[in-house]
Amino acid sequence: MNEVRFDSGSGALWIAVAAGLIIAVVGFFWYKGRLIPGAHVFRASRLSRGNLLFPTQVAVTPASIVHYTPEFIGGREQSMHLAHVASVLIDRNLFFADVMIESSGGASPVRCHGHRKADALEMKRLIEQFQSEYYRTRGGAPPVSGEDRRPS
Repeated sequence: MNEVRFDSGSGALWIAVAAGLIIAVVGFFWYKGRLIPGAHVFRASRLSRGNLLFPTQVAVTPASIVHYTPEFIGGREQSMHLAHVASVLIDRNLFFADVMIESSGGASPVRCHGHRKADALEMKRLIEQFQSEYYRTRGGAPPVSGEDRRPS
C-alpha cells in the first residue's frame, strides 16, 4: 500500500498556503467594501441583512443620490437626481435603520438596509438641505398646494 506522509516541512507549507489564502479572501472583500469617493458617503453595517460580504453605500451630493452595491465582479449603481426625490422613509429597527428614497418620476425607489440610525437621519437631513438649496437657487420652490399665485 502507498502511504502519504507529511513531514514537518510540508505541514508548515500547507499552513502557510492556507493562511495566505485566508488573507487574500479577506483582503478581496475589504477592497470591494471600501468607501466610494465623496464627502457624504454612508456605508451599511456588515452585521446587517444582506451586507455581510458587500455592504451597500449611499452617497448624497448637492446634485444627486447614488446607491452603490459592490458585487464579485463590478458593482450595481443607481443614481437619482435631487429634483426627482419625492420622499425619504426611515424605518428604524432595534439595531439598524432601513432607508427608502422614493422618486417622483415613477422609477424604482432607492432601498438600502442596515445603516446606523444616526447615518439614516443624516442622509435625510442632507437630502432636505440640498433640495432646499437647489430650489432656492434654481428659480424658486414649487407653489404651495391649495394656493393660486396668479394676480387678481
